[in-house]
Amino acid sequence: MRKDAPVTDVIVIGAGVAGLGAALALGRDGHRVTVLERDATPLPEDAQHAFWWDRRGAPQVRHSHMFLARLRNLLRDGYPDVREALLEAGATELTIAEMTPEGMDPTPHPGDEDLAMLACRRTTFEWVLRRKVLEQDHVAFRDGVVVDGLVVEDGRVVGVRTAVTAGTPRTPGTAGTPRTPGSEEIRADVVVAANGRRSEFPRWVREAGLGEIEEVTEDTGIVYWSRFYKLHDGVEPPKQEGPIGGDLGYMKFAVFPGDNGTFSVTLATNNDDEVFRGLGKEALFDQVVARLVPTAPWVDPAVSEPITPVHPMAKLLNRLRHVVRDGGPVAPGLLAIGDAAVCTNPLYGRGCALGFVHADLLAAALRDHPDDPVAQALALEEGTERELLPWYRASVDADARNRRIAQGEARTEDEFLGSVLKEVMPAMRTDPVLFRAFLRMFNLLEDPNSLMTNPELVGRVMDHYQRREEREPEPPLGPDREQLLAELGLTAA
Repeated sequence: MRKDAPVTDVIVIGAGVAGLGAALALGRDGHRVTVLERDATPLPEDAQHAFWWDRRGAPQVRHSHMFLARLRNLLRDGYPDVREALLEAGATELTIAEMTPEGMDPTPHPGDEDLAMLACRRTTFEWVLRRKVLEQDHVAFRDGVVVDGLVVEDGRVVGVRTAVTAGTPRTPGTAGTPRTPGSEEIRADVVVAANGRRSEFPRWVREAGLGEIEEVTEDTGIVYWSRFYKLHDGVEPPKQEGPIGGDLGYMKFAVFPGDNGTFSVTLATNNDDEVFRGLGKEALFDQVVARLVPTAPWVDPAVSEPITPVHPMAKLLNRLRHVVRDGGPVAPGLLAIGDAAVCTNPLYGRGCALGFVHADLLAAALRDHPDDPVAQALALEEGTERELLPWYRASVDADARNRRIAQGEARTEDEFLGSVLKEVMPAMRTDPVLFRAFLRMFNLLEDPNSLMTNPELVGRVMDHYQRREEREPEPPLGPDREQLLAELGLTAA
């Protein structure tokens, strides 16, 4: 907790990873925090029950997630009790020792202690976070509350207008009392929009007469499907020889270890691929994952069984929203974090880590500027530009390149970069320096362009590229499109 700093009243809208991360950080800094969550979803009794949480406002919780080392290290260094609670709830840490390719020298390198990811379901992660938030004396939690506007005085946001649809107020130490539908104004010194990619805070700002939030949107060009499985009792996860996911050109796929013997498989295809729109059907999904080399051992009926239907996810965007414009905040007193502000293609698995990073930057902005809404907005904007925007730009660039290739419009530089990057995966399985460099970049510990801007790493990649004809071809990770369609009895569109 801060010493001799003013206490601020803060409203956090949304109880996803970014919102809960903000409530956790701000509450521990001594601020009075009210979390407003639209779904009427009381805290389940344990992580297993949390998997069936009714989170209609956050459909992404039913999809695969990666909790990258950047997030794990934030918890380790700043919230060790949260990390411990996650491990107690069944999460595991995938360390570099477990990820090191067979045959590579296992001698630890400096920095290896930072290369560990958390493996667990999104619902388990949020269940632990919400429980920790509710333990704080300075935090109140209200579910079943829909925010639909801002309260503004003298050009500054001083609260929100809400519609109470259902649920109960959740304050520490009480179960709360039922409340009836209605509306109210809730006031605060700071309002934080952390309500995800569906957030309508730009509309609230516009309708309050404060101006327009600048927004840039890019379609990712993909749609994906996820299904969860549970290992049979006494069965160990398959030993993974080679990558746990891959890109066949027409389809991307990956296996995501979870907690308590669970895992998920995600498939992704282009938006305009009419043939594979049927992947939402369990029979077709099962037939496909049984034919992909990395996923087949996991979904073997002798190893595991599915525990959910196939969940689709479409209309995936890269989107950037600025609450600062022309050198100042559009709506002083209002800040935005997580997917509400910076949304990247979820295929790359960065959303939860970046959302928690954003929450940490928000807490720092209020810590450094407790009484100045303009300075708070500028500080958060600066942190966002430094810590999140490189990953947003990398996502936009990669999606645009993949879209051009899929549409047969690849540029010369696309083709060259693609051919060089194809050498990174086989090279990193034998080169410990490249292996660690890739993991550090993948886990948000280095700049997204670090593999192509570090002269030593570029030299190593190019050395493997120039000797590509000398090595054995990589074994296929699955059938090509025509072969798969033939095996499935489908006709190409």
